[in-house]
Amino acid sequence: MSQAYVFLPPAACAGAAAELPAQCVQAERSQRLPFAEAVAGLGSGWTLVLPVEAVTVCAVRLPTQKSRWLRQALPFAVEELLAEDVEQLHLALGEALPDGRHRVFAVRRSWLSGWLALCATPPQAIAVDADLLPREGTQLLQLESRWLLGGEGVARLALDGEAWPALAAACPRPYFAYRGVRQAGLEPADERPELADPYRWLAQQALVDNLAQGEFAVQQSDGRWQRWRPLLGLLGLWLVLQWGFNLAQGWHLQRQADAYAEASAALYRELFPEDRKLIDLRAQLDQHLAADGASGQGRLLGMLAQVSQAIVAEGAQVSIQQLDFSELRGDLAMQVQAPGFGELERLRERLQEAGLAVQLGSASRETVGVSARLVIGG
Repeated sequence: MSQAYVFLPPAACAGAAAELPAQCVQAERSQRLPFAEAVAGLGSGWTLVLPVEAVTVCAVRLPTQKSRWLRQALPFAVEELLAEDVEQLHLALGEALPDGRHRVFAVRRSWLSGWLALCATPPQAIAVDADLLPREGTQLLQLESRWLLGGEGVARLALDGEAWPALAAACPRPYFAYRGVRQAGLEPADERPELADPYRWLAQQALVDNLAQGEFAVQQSDGRWQRWRPLLGLLGLWLVLQWGFNLAQGWHLQRQADAYAEASAALYRELFPEDRKLIDLRAQLDQHLAADGASGQGRLLGMLAQVSQAIVAEGAQVSIQQLDFSELRGDLAMQVQAPGFGELERLRERLQEAGLAVQLGSASRETVGVSARLVIGG
């Protein structure tokens, strides 16, 4: 047994008190400690065991079997069986009995809240000491000065040994009367096992009814989400990588756009040095073309505009070293320089796609790249 059990004594019925001694059972240890000290070092998987004197146990027949309606039906089903106002009680639904009824546990909400407020970590389960007894026949356990009564019957009680003979006839057989070493047994009894540590033995029994329900239930994440955690993690990682890629791509494209803009502005200033203010490159270039469209200069400007667009589209890798325009022949000769022959060939193809007649002269390799003569028009 690795789970810890903390047993509240009958004196706990008076109210929550951090210094009240409680029995703490964990692994091979079973010791009496002040309640605050007993629960201080526990994790999330421990069980709080209430004395049966603080709990009312009854069996009722509920009007529905649907789990989502059972808790709503509890107050109406047990109201007439309880002496206290049902609004002040915490009701917990227990196991279904063979005759179709359900066991129901009632405990004062304020009393239970007071004890739980002293716990650093809420218990995973809340049990009743007499309800931990096995479900075979009638079970009696001597726990210090009192006897606990449980088993397959409805009754969950704490009683004096002298009261047992009067109750025995109403309880199913066989009778199991567990007692401590060298303690007197009960009569009548069919079995009288001796226990070295009744608390450890009781903590080893199966927990059937858990009172940690409703407002006192430990909040846990839905297990269905646990199955999707790896996939959600991968999805989150993909989103982060995609966002990073988009950011890097946007930065790269912005750098390219800035480079194209700088190359276009440099070419414009070279062609029109008299324009000292460059506000809107496209509008100013269109203005020059409109003013000189019918003349040779207009033809020159049109070809230069197309050359500029082709160079910008090529990534501004081709630079113009010299320009010669013949108005008589109607051609434009350029001495251009590029990193390699491939850039020159792509520039020629772009100009041809724009509808220009292009002749690429002999190219020569230089220290900084390739130089060639390009003739447009004619």
